[in-house]
This record gives sequence, structure tokens and C-alpha cells, in this order.
Amino acid sequence: MSGLQPVRGTHDLLPDDMRRFRRVADTCGRAALCFGYQEVATPIFEFTEVFKRTLGDTSDVVTKEMYTFTDKGGETVTLRPEGTAGVARALISGGLSQHLPLKYFYVGPMFRYERPQKGRLRQFHQTGVELLGVKEPAGDVEVIAIGVEFLRRIGAWDRCELELNTLGDAASRQAYRQVLISYLNGFRDQLSKESLERLEKNPLRVLDSKDENDQKIVANAPIYTDYLTPEATAFFAEVKAGLDALGIAYRINPRLVRGLDYYCHTCFEITCPELGAQKTVLAGGRYDGLVGLMGGPETAGVGWASGVERCAMLLAETPRAPRPIAIVPLGEAAEHTATILAGRLRRQDFIVDLGFSGNMGKRMKRANKIDAVAAVILGDDELARGEAGLKLLDSGEQKTVRLDELEAALAAYR
Repeated sequence: MSGLQPVRGTHDLLPDDMRRFRRVADTCGRAALCFGYQEVATPIFEFTEVFKRTLGDTSDVVTKEMYTFTDKGGETVTLRPEGTAGVARALISGGLSQHLPLKYFYVGPMFRYERPQKGRLRQFHQTGVELLGVKEPAGDVEVIAIGVEFLRRIGAWDRCELELNTLGDAASRQAYRQVLISYLNGFRDQLSKESLERLEKNPLRVLDSKDENDQKIVANAPIYTDYLTPEATAFFAEVKAGLDALGIAYRINPRLVRGLDYYCHTCFEITCPELGAQKTVLAGGRYDGLVGLMGGPETAGVGWASGVERCAMLLAETPRAPRPIAIVPLGEAAEHTATILAGRLRRQDFIVDLGFSGNMGKRMKRANKIDAVAAVILGDDELARGEAGLKLLDSGEQKTVRLDELEAALAAYR
């Protein structure tokens, strides 16, 4: 069969892309480790109910974007569209609530059936952190601080903006919900079909509408923070004070919301305008009601997720591949010694390239092509003396080194 292509919305991570990917994923992990978080991995697919319960029957992800299928055992399973639900399920099924608080981070592929565009794929990757069992505002501050530190380490924070809002507590949400419904009912003849459906089932999601006319209506809607309880106001004040103490700049965005009822208090997004329409690089918030909704014990939670591919677009340059040492054997006896020598160096954590064929010229040309830092040249004369020629390829310097002293001579290139 000819003309095979990757499935639409997927892509191959070839070496240059993979190095960018690893730089983002590894940097996130190191930042989270510095805050005492541990890495976890949940299955790539879960029973569909895990996501239907957590993402809501009216969300775009559930109604339009989930990859759901019936397996050979007749079970309905779904490729995970996001990471938090799996972590919450693991807490419940693993009986982990007795070990709270839990501080986790993860990286892995997610799947959503949506229109592919720049920075948005059908198979994409996310890094994320989840803090479970901490109800204090300091938890929100810490989680945001991890995100800022991660973006700072990849050199992107100075081009980003933290947008912050609060959803308050349950009483705040209920009060605002009624006010919002009353306001939107005055525009029923102008709202999009999708927003009319949301108005009946989940009115806060109207604030997320991408329809231009809906956005004009929403622009004049009542402000959520005007309906906060004193307790919710105090919680948000502590979050802002914590960010101020850390020197983390933010902008209050009163239109930033999360439509599902288990979200509460802090919600936030970090955006980078240079990415255009898909400018959100990290988003999260507090979800104290999630674990309880899934049938577990009531457990406070706050976290965020970040798109690896999108963050990789913010790297100033592609990380350079590790530079190998090329071994260049000349003659049959040297081939045998080169194989032994390559194994010895690799056991000492040197990156070694040993070509399979070719004369001196071809092998040196390959050494330059793979950006080798040095070439170890083995010929009959050198072997007879127990030596090797060592050529440093950046400077062109050449010298002779005893074979039993080679590791010391190459130590700077380990």
C-alpha cells in the first residue's frame, strides 16, 4: 500500500521535535520535584463514565470530542481527553485518601477529536500537577507558583500573562447563577443555539461561548466577583496576597470561569499572545467537589495542565543533540578492538558512534555529519603500541592517547 500518512491530527516526534518535547516535559517534572511533587501515570484509557461524570454531559469534550469505543468485553471505554479525572479515580480506587495530602505531577498523551490547527492536535501531550487534600489558599498559590517556575525555566514566562479569577464557594456560585440566568433570559432571541442549550443545563458555560454575538452579550453580563460571600472574598484575597509575596504578576479576568459545579474558588490561565488564537499554554483551578462527585470521600483539590506541543513552540531554539564520540577503525583487527572499546566507553556513560563500514574518509565524513565532538582513530600501528589517535573535531587538534587512558582523555565529553 502506497501513500500512507499519519492519521489526521497526529504527528511523529522525530529527533528534533523529540528534543523540544523532552525539554518541556523534563523541565516541568524538575520544577514540580522542587516543590515535593512525585510523578504518576494513569492508564491512557478509562471506563467512559470516569470522564462523563467529571467533564459533564453538556461539555464539548463529552458531546463532540471523546474517542469512545466498546472493547471486546463489551465495556465502553474512552481514550483520556485530560489527566485530572484519572488521578482522581486513582485516589478512589487505590484507597489513597488516608495518605493525604498528595502531590502529583504527570506527563502523557491525551486524545480529543477536534479540528486540528496550530498548537491543537487530536493526539497531544500534557504535563500537569495535582494537589489533593489541601483546602487552604496556600495550596492554590503553590500550584500556580509551580506553573510559573516551569515556564520560567523554559524561557517563556516573561512573554506570558497570568489571568486570575475566583468562582467562590457554593453559595457564591448559586447566587451568581440566578443573576446570570436572569440577565441571559433577556437575550434569548439573540443567543446562539448552543448557548440556549447551555442556558438550560449549565448557564456559566455561556460565558465560554466562541460565538461573536454571544461574546458581545456576555461582555455586559454581571460580574461574578460582585456576588461572592465574605468567606469566598477572604479566600481570594489570601491567594492574591500569596502571589504578591512571591512577586508573581497577574491580571484579574472576571470573565474567566469553569462551567462545572465541582470547580470552586481560584481559576487561572497563563496565556502567551504570540501564539495567536490558541494562546493558552497552562490552565487550572480548584476542584474541591470532584472526588466526591466521582463517589469518593470529599477531597479538596487544585491543579493545572499544560500542552507540551504548545509550550515547545515557545522554546527559543531546538535543544542540541548530545554530541557523540566517533570511533574510526582502520582494518579488520581494528574493527574487533573498536567494538570492545565502544562497549567499554558506553558502560562509562559516553555516547559512542561506531560505523558499520567505510574507509577513513567516509567514516570521518559521518563523524562530522553526526556532529561528533571527537574521533578515536584505531589503526594497525596505534594498536601495536596500545594507543589510539584522538582528534578533537571542533579545533582540529590531534594527539596520541594510550588505550588504557582513553576514558580520562575523554572525560570532558562524557
